[in-house]
Amino acid sequence: MGAIFWFQVLLLLAFLFFGARKGGMCLGLLGGIGLIIFVFGPKPWLGLPPGKPPVDVILTIIAVVAAGATLQASGGLDCMLQVAEKILRNRPKMVTFLAPLVTFTLTILCGTGHTVYTMLPIIYDVAIKTGIRPERPMAASSIAAQMGVICSPVSVACVSMIALMAGHPMANGTEINLLTLMSLTIPAGLIGLLVMATWSNFRGKDLDKDPEFQALIADPEAKKYVYGETLTLLGKKLPAKQWTAMWIFLAVVAVVAMLGAVAEFRPIVGKKPLSMTLVIQMFMFACGAIIVFATGTAPKSIGATPVFRSGMVAVVCVFGVAWMSDTVFKAHLNDLKEVLVEYVKVYPWAYAFVILLVSKLVNSQAAAVATIVPVALAVGTPAGVVVGCSAACYGYYIIPTYPSDLASIEFDRSGTTKIGKFVINHSFILPGLIGVCTATVAGYCMAYLRGWI
Repeated sequence: MGAIFWFQVLLLLAFLFFGARKGGMCLGLLGGIGLIIFVFGPKPWLGLPPGKPPVDVILTIIAVVAAGATLQASGGLDCMLQVAEKILRNRPKMVTFLAPLVTFTLTILCGTGHTVYTMLPIIYDVAIKTGIRPERPMAASSIAAQMGVICSPVSVACVSMIALMAGHPMANGTEINLLTLMSLTIPAGLIGLLVMATWSNFRGKDLDKDPEFQALIADPEAKKYVYGETLTLLGKKLPAKQWTAMWIFLAVVAVVAMLGAVAEFRPIVGKKPLSMTLVIQMFMFACGAIIVFATGTAPKSIGATPVFRSGMVAVVCVFGVAWMSDTVFKAHLNDLKEVLVEYVKVYPWAYAFVILLVSKLVNSQAAAVATIVPVALAVGTPAGVVVGCSAACYGYYIIPTYPSDLASIEFDRSGTTKIGKFVINHSFILPGLIGVCTATVAGYCMAYLRGWI
């Protein structure tokens, strides 16, 4: 691994870092500039043959996003949120445990952590009026929502992992499908969530003992602002068609999970069961179509939803980042194998550390999976390690720049959820490290016990 390789890697990291700082679609669009430089640049430092974009992953993302956006446009998502709020308000003193569990579950059902935005004002209202330090459930809920991404059968990161793991069996010959992946990521995620919530339940000072908070509410106007008016979906009668949309979506998700678990239910194509990548694409498009016809949802409203907009940003990011990364690493694949195969055998946990850091650089679990998993498998990382450490693909809590973290800060009018003086000492860093590290260790141990490693 000579100077040329490290020059190209540093250049790649520079593009990722700069693109992540600009945010939005810029990360993916910068991939185009990077590709031009890597491909058209002078040899020997540049002039690489172009790699291949992850077409299957991109098409699956589009199908999943289309279904999720249709659910939101139809109002079916509001039904899920109403049920979630009822759970929180029935047991307010348990909000630090229940709120993260609710946001984790909503992400699994909807395939995106962005559903947390609607829950944050409700979580804050329950906490502040119960006398619980809002930082405790707010930070934990933001982290839990993102931890649920790799656990969702309709998330970009999960379907990307399944597509990339095709043809890479575990040590005992087990092929990873949708259900086997979820059977590991969900329990591991719940273990991480429980440990994180337990720690969060005791973090910071109680509000009645916090001098900063008491000084804040000493001003009657500030106190009125902090406690505010109750925001709620309870008591709001939602139209029957919205509930219909929700049940259609959940039913299709259940069918996809069943087809992933039982290969015999899928048609045989070329002596093998139909690829789950294609199954997910077909059923997600069908899900959206059924919701439109069954509920009368206006098709033009689908493209205007936050889920659709954020999903299309993810498509561009994965496209640009993964294509640029594949160009760099594929050109040095033989050298990488020679250097890293033995290292990975001795230190398999290094994979988790690498994908954690990359996910922070690209601010996306799906982009991190699409970038690192193919390289890890190509250099000999055991497939069981890749699957067992799935939770490690979430690392963008390290620096508080992700929208859900920033939204948590904005919705917490008490000021307890915050970014510290040194930036790195913010409300999300410890819950994130505790939750993700615990889930990763739990997932690795479960994979080992199942004979996957």
